[in-house]
Amino acid sequence: MGVITYDHEVITSIPPAKLFKTFIVDFDNLIPNILPQAFKSVEILQGDGGAGTIKLTHFGEGSQYKSMKTHVDELDEENFVVKFTIIEGDVLEDVIEKITFVIKILPSADGGSITITSSTYYTKGDAKINEEDIMSRKDKAAGVFKALEAYFDDNPDDY
Repeated sequence: MGVITYDHEVITSIPPAKLFKTFIVDFDNLIPNILPQAFKSVEILQGDGGAGTIKLTHFGEGSQYKSMKTHVDELDEENFVVKFTIIEGDVLEDVIEKITFVIKILPSADGGSITITSSTYYTKGDAKINEEDIMSRKDKAAGVFKALEAYFDDNPDDY
């Protein structure tokens, strides 16, 4: 098994508490409404949303993937940290055993947020991961933040 870790940082104008609430805690409800072409639905299969929860995400028609199953490893609402693992789905593309993520949301000097994501890919055997695919995933994640900013520009009193 190979292990590859990538770090990614996104700066947004959304304050940390609001970003954590919308991007992490209420992602299942909000994001399919904001980005239906990318996310069709998210359902909880087991748990209450906190640590130990297993979720099934169905991607929208605009996605190259159909679904993924994730496990919430840790949810720290006080420190704005979430750890989760993609455990099943076509996003793993037969070469990845699992992908773990640690997302930390920190305050920025201007009242917004700095989101630091560390993603660790565990490959099957000696399989190689396409670097372009990793960059594409980072770009898509950045697009979610842009969609959230646009949503709050239009709906400043939500959340």
